[in-house]
Amino acid sequence: MDYTRIRIDTPRLILRPFVAQDADSWFAIMSDPQVMRYWSHTAWQDRREAEQEIAGVIRAMAAGEYLKLAITAKPQDRCIGSCIFFHHHPGSQRGAIGYCLASDAQGQGYMTEALSHFFRFLQQEMSLRRLEADIHPDNLASARVLQRMGFVQEGLMRERWCVGGELSDSALFGLLLNK
Repeated sequence: MDYTRIRIDTPRLILRPFVAQDADSWFAIMSDPQVMRYWSHTAWQDRREAEQEIAGVIRAMAAGEYLKLAITAKPQDRCIGSCIFFHHHPGSQRGAIGYCLASDAQGQGYMTEALSHFFRFLQQEMSLRRLEADIHPDNLASARVLQRMGFVQEGLMRERWCVGGELSDSALFGLLLNK
């Protein structure tokens, strides 16, 4: 599958590959302490980090390593977040997902809308039967999104991350797509 040509339209959003022009919006998201509070690295300090990540995502998508799409709001096509599918195990028909959303876009149902269409695409185009996600246990908003999507918390990995000198656990969630 050519990840670089994927485009998923929803009523209010477009999920599409990142482009270099997303650097300003992506940096604004990834440098926001509120968005990054429960992330696996600290907030960015330099716009070049966004440029470098986008260039890496473009290369990885062209190589089929993972699928990371910008979530953009219609009609402006401004990047307001991302969703990613990675750790794909075709034989087991499973993989992991991740996502983030700009703080000014939160609380408006955008992530639920984006993920429902993203999951449908993954199930139909990649024949997946299971998705997995891990989140910081204190990230209650993210847990609510996952639960709304049908995910069930299946476990807890203690002291999985160390970000900015702070140890944190990971709550593990799973979704069976054919149920």
